[in-house]
Amino acid sequence: MAGVSRLKYTNEIRIVRVMCTGRVDFGHVLEAFSNGADGVFIVGCRLGECNYSTSGNYHALNLAFIIRRLLEHMKLNPERLRIEFMSSSEGQHFAEFSNEFVNKIKELGPIGKGEGIDKADLDLNLKAASQLIYYLRLVEGERLRTHFNTMEEYEQFYSSEEFDKLFRELIADKLAINQIMLLLQKRPLSTAEISEILGLSPSELSKHLNNSAKQGLLRYEESQNRYVFAFA
Repeated sequence: MAGVSRLKYTNEIRIVRVMCTGRVDFGHVLEAFSNGADGVFIVGCRLGECNYSTSGNYHALNLAFIIRRLLEHMKLNPERLRIEFMSSSEGQHFAEFSNEFVNKIKELGPIGKGEGIDKADLDLNLKAASQLIYYLRLVEGERLRTHFNTMEEYEQFYSSEEFDKLFRELIADKLAINQIMLLLQKRPLSTAEISEILGLSPSELSKHLNNSAKQGLLRYEESQNRYVFAFA
């Protein structure tokens, strides 16, 4: 049993069926949110009971925790993504979990609006995150994938300082650079303007700007006192 439910605030639920939650990808979830879904519900086989002996449900659990942290970093409520495990015979449980999730999303409200995030900022954040999909696949497989026996152990790891440090180094910094590039593609901006839009500290922003300039992604125009996108 596996699937991804995309819940829109209109109470419309669309189901994308896959053979195994091991095939659920960052792209499925981020595309859903980018297309206006207010919540995503992933359902898989019970842990330790994979029908295909691939441990795909553990992969989906890792992915869900990473995306929930990414949502939180973008000031979106992580409860907009939920993952549950059950057998194909537990139709009643599926209905109960689905109804509970629908009610939770209604409580949260439309994505972004419910968190008080301007639509332009929401679109920027989701586009920047979507540009990381291939990178997220790589870093999840090489640096972040882990395997525990219980949900409690997963929760402990993904709430630890160890994971928080890895997230900042491997994902948050990449996301910030993408956000900066997207902003500069629209118009030249000063350091103060970028800092205000993204809410980055001067030291954080300086680090990202310097690294991006070294890579040839942007340049500083002294005549304008602004940074510009290098390929404009």
